Amino acid sequence: MTDQTYQPTLSQLRAFVAVAEYRHFGTAAARLTVSQPTLSQALASLENGLGIQLIERSTRRVLVTAAGMRLLPQAMATLEAADRFVASATGDSLGGVLRLGIIPTVAPYVLPELLPELRRKVPGLVPQVVEDQTARLLDGLRTGVLDVALLALPTEAPGLVEIPLYSEEFVLVTPRGHELAGRTDLAAPALADLPLLLLDEGHCLRDQTLDLCRTADVHPGAVGDTRAASLTTVVQCVAGGLGVTLIPEMAVPAETARGTLDTARFAAPAPGRTIGLAYRASSARADDYEYLAAVIRSKRPH
Repeated sequence: MTDQTYQPTLSQLRAFVAVAEYRHFGTAAARLTVSQPTLSQALASLENGLGIQLIERSTRRVLVTAAGMRLLPQAMATLEAADRFVASATGDSLGGVLRLGIIPTVAPYVLPELLPELRRKVPGLVPQVVEDQTARLLDGLRTGVLDVALLALPTEAPGLVEIPLYSEEFVLVTPRGHELAGRTDLAAPALADLPLLLLDEGHCLRDQTLDLCRTADVHPGAVGDTRAASLTTVVQCVAGGLGVTLIPEMAVPAETARGTLDTARFAAPAPGRTIGLAYRASSARADDYEYLAAVIRSKRPH
């Protein structure tokens, strides 16, 4: 039974959150820069004070209990509030650790300019970047593992606030000399029977491309025969003559720089996507994330 007079310390809550996030005591201790015995003692004190087991540990694995999953978002919110309090006292509202999730079709094209800009404007910020597919980023937001995520909107996930940042068109990438190369008046039916190369399952760009085909009642050829985990790999397959692909506008300069590819663009209104930030509606850092959104908008690649 929980002692009603018990008050957990921030160190105890940080130990719980770190173990829940990394599912490994050694990794959690290293990230908190404490010894593993110190971490274990802090977690044990928290569980004893609450009278609840938060973490199941064995020699092989670490699991978060049902009670732990229920309390994890509240522990995260408490730590966020404490960090915000300290940052406000020092005049640096967006300071401390920020666990930022980013989808793979955005990260390589945004981070090179965004990270230096954040260092310049918010020197007290310590970004921890997690690149992953949309479903896992949303799960990280729900469980408190991530603070905010940069991904395609809308997410249609309950309990999240979304900040639209910018929209971008999809561009068709073809081998050099392809019959569609250089066109600026494409319509979705032009994709019919083309060997369309896609990212692997789980990537939102794959789903967006297939949705475009379904909406236009288009049936590309050879979909699924070649799949890859990154846009760079897909584009290199296009350069090798294996087919064509759709990539977001921001990726065009980087992925076509070698000069072995051609592009074609769609007539207005061109298909595309909206990129934005998502964070928990329960977070007390809405103003911080609005500022982060403004920085991203100012440094988005063109």
